[in-house]
Amino acid sequence: MIRKLIGRVLKLKKHHGGGGIVIPVKRHGIRRDRLPSFALKTTDRLQEAGFKAFIVGGAVRDLLLDKDPKDFDVATDATPEEVHKVFRRSRIIGRRFRLVHVLYGDETVEVSTFRGSGEALTDESGRIIRDNTWGSQEDDAKRRDFTVNALFYDPAREEIIDYHGGVADVQKRRLAMIGAPAQRYREDPVRMLRAVRLAAKLGLEIDGATRKPIHELAPLLQNVPAARLFDEMLKMLFSGQSWACLMQLRSEGLHHGFFPLLDKMMKAPSGETFLRLALENTDRRIREDKPVSAGYVFAALLWLEVLDNWARRKDKGEKAMPALFDAIDEVEAVQEQKLAIPRRYGTAMKEIWMLQPRFEQRSGIKPFRLLEHPRFRAGYDFLCLRAAAGEVDKEIADWWTTFQDADSQKRESMLVRTQPGEGTKKRRRRGGGRRSGGNAEGGAPAEQGGEA
Repeated sequence: MIRKLIGRVLKLKKHHGGGGIVIPVKRHGIRRDRLPSFALKTTDRLQEAGFKAFIVGGAVRDLLLDKDPKDFDVATDATPEEVHKVFRRSRIIGRRFRLVHVLYGDETVEVSTFRGSGEALTDESGRIIRDNTWGSQEDDAKRRDFTVNALFYDPAREEIIDYHGGVADVQKRRLAMIGAPAQRYREDPVRMLRAVRLAAKLGLEIDGATRKPIHELAPLLQNVPAARLFDEMLKMLFSGQSWACLMQLRSEGLHHGFFPLLDKMMKAPSGETFLRLALENTDRRIREDKPVSAGYVFAALLWLEVLDNWARRKDKGEKAMPALFDAIDEVEAVQEQKLAIPRRYGTAMKEIWMLQPRFEQRSGIKPFRLLEHPRFRAGYDFLCLRAAAGEVDKEIADWWTTFQDADSQKRESMLVRTQPGEGTKKRRRRGGGRRSGGNAEGGAPAEQGGEA
């Protein structure tokens, strides 16, 4: 009904391959020259080989929203084996659904075969675990998640083929599920996370029927492989709208599935301020096309719980650094019950945490040694975040800002001659016992991993 109405109003023609509507370039405005050469080469070569090929999904949606897509996916009626024959530099990947990655230097185009409407292999909860049934373009459109993602752009004709009113939904900034939302979430629970991410990232309103089942079906995320959950989490954090994503995630009750500590952290004193500053800083760096560190972001997300655990242990009389190590282990164990952070990110996260006490040591040789640490810059940025949130004295962060850029003479003059509490201590004799309190020098583990 909606498609017929749109067709009458805009005088659009039906697509010859089924029930889709063909929208010409004068209606949608996407010219071929807005696409990068590697995306055009992929569709052109497949069409030259006698196959149908379209730019599909998020790239078309983003172009309609006048945004620059980061990824360009292609859908075709060629099988993965046929695609692989067309492109020498390509590889077939995937088990749940087989795809082809076509390689152009540093760029990769993901090519998928039109999915069919036949029965897919599911588990007891209805989640699709294998889906390699091929079909028509119309079948493929029906199998996609949201209407705004079910758009096919033909660069040769500069036309969009729309089966589910996706162009109208883009214009209305509405995110609506194709088919029965509850069934589609059962097929793939990650769609609930994707709905939250796309709505927050693109400023779309989730359709009422699409939103309604989310709270009830949120526990289905427990059946999703950890790798897929973590991949979706990274997409949220690096979406450029990470704070909005996290808040919408919390409002829908979806964070319980993989971020169980969020509620507690938000209720902590200055907790919301700290998380907002951390994520808004990440968003700003992404908008400025600057590098971001997953280890740093996860360090920020879990730090307040580490800090609280660490304080409780010190109050019980534990020495500072052993207490910090134990607090880190306990918080990591709680998080791993829902979603384990991969080692390469977890190592960076823990090193950033363990550097924090060392920034308080500004006498003798210790500041110079800290400057040489491979993770110094990330640790320093984290210190500045803590100072901005009011957790530590801003004077300490300012001192390190000046110290790291000063010349040798200036650095020597900046050293704190008497650290707090040291004035009444006797000098330890050579070969004597352990210092009182914790020694922050031993904090960093031997292995260096993750991003700086």
